[in-house]
Amino acid sequence: METYDVIIIGGAAAGLTASLYTARQGLKTLVLTKDIGGQALLTNDIQNYPGIMQIGGFELMTEFQKQSASYGTEFRYDEVVSIENKPGEKIVSTRSGEYSCTALILAFGKTPRDLGVPGEQEMKGHGVSYCAVCDGPIFKNRIVSVAGVGDHALQAAVYLAGVASKVNLILPGSEVRGDDSLVSAVNSDNKIVKAFGRKVKSIRGDKSVKSLILQKSDGSEAEEVQTDALFVEMGYIARTDFIKGIVNLNKENEIITDKFGGTSAEGIFAAGDVTDVPYKQAVISAGQGSIAALSAYNYIQKLRGKPVSKTDWKSVKPVNQ
Repeated sequence: METYDVIIIGGAAAGLTASLYTARQGLKTLVLTKDIGGQALLTNDIQNYPGIMQIGGFELMTEFQKQSASYGTEFRYDEVVSIENKPGEKIVSTRSGEYSCTALILAFGKTPRDLGVPGEQEMKGHGVSYCAVCDGPIFKNRIVSVAGVGDHALQAAVYLAGVASKVNLILPGSEVRGDDSLVSAVNSDNKIVKAFGRKVKSIRGDKSVKSLILQKSDGSEAEEVQTDALFVEMGYIARTDFIKGIVNLNKENEIITDKFGGTSAEGIFAAGDVTDVPYKQAVISAGQGSIAALSAYNYIQKLRGKPVSKTDWKSVKPVNQ
């Protein structure tokens, strides 16, 4: 079992900012997430992030990740299924392994929604993905499929068309609907093959995804489509069941935090949309992430008998000295 100083669950604004701060403080940091960017990926036009006039959610979150990775943050694209809170140690179990840490930061916001079809759970990490940007390059020049709704499905298809040899875009409706620029991009790319009025009935494969069984909306005979991967883009949902009984939640199942990002459990901190902070904005999530990270750093310093830090500002000597 791999051991880290800090494990952060969630790879969007809060989690990526937290990882930047903990890694920059010299803490061995791991980010566990199903995707990079979270709900920020749903917008192509962010105009209220300070210092940036206009940027797409994907581009902004990519910059967050690059900056964090430059300080040594490790990333694993996996789904957390349980947490065990021990004195001075947290055990985080995912679908593919276990990790331990001294401090834990919960920053998963809302997580990608599953399709809920046979074969999905078994093929997660073996061809079933919830992040086109994260896993798309693995399937370069191969056949992939996207099943989903809204702009996030279209955006995934457009991105994957630049990587894969063919993209099956599986849509429940009878036409492509979404942002005009995305619709145009999908319709003009001959690599994207549109399967209208269909949904995934099951996923087939042995050690990896081999094909999909598609069911038409009218209930007529199902058909099999060959594919090397399925990217699920069904939107996002808040999943806090795995932390119930570990940290206190409010009636909306949000994590209750104090001004330091602390929760009811010692050594477990939280940030972002998953908390009870009323305003859900990328800049607010980023701010919360930095607070949770600095609190985690101070928690670890205290356990190690070292002085805690009240600020992350670094003193700089005047130019003339």
